[in-house]
Amino acid sequence: MADAALFEFLHTEMVAELWAHDPDPSPGVSAGPRGGEMGGRKGQKTSLSVLKGMGFRVGQALGERLPRETLAFREELDILKFLCKDLWVAVFQKQMDSLRTNHQGTYVLQDNSFPLLVRMASGLQYLEEAPKFLAFTCGLLRGTLSTLGIKSLVTASVAALPACKFQVVIQKA
Repeated sequence: MADAALFEFLHTEMVAELWAHDPDPSPGVSAGPRGGEMGGRKGQKTSLSVLKGMGFRVGQALGERLPRETLAFREELDILKFLCKDLWVAVFQKQMDSLRTNHQGTYVLQDNSFPLLVRMASGLQYLEEAPKFLAFTCGLLRGTLSTLGIKSLVTASVAALPACKFQVVIQKA
């Protein structure tokens, strides 16, 4: 259990450090040439990219190590089941709560009590802060899938804390 607390602390500090360098924009920030905001929002997108990149690299390393103990994967669904069970247990000491698919390359993984959001679940004011705590995990899933030979797009959403959904879209070559 100490490992879980250390990982949670490390993750929280990574997010805090990146956001300390890229604070919210001041009032009156002007719109950029393509309609997006300039200033702090651009920095936040960079911070999210950095977190996703870090997660991607960790996911690659985990993807290289964990499947050795499992059977060869025959289908995409087997790989997603691996993520929900084995990978999630290795990282968060619990299995994913559900896996759904449309059988056309889109999967939704749901965790009803995502460990990195549990401490934030005490108030609705934290709901808008949740995405920055999911970026690393999106990268982690994408990196693991990449190592297992699947190119994907992974996004996360939160409707109510501490539950979250990760949508994995498999990109066909």
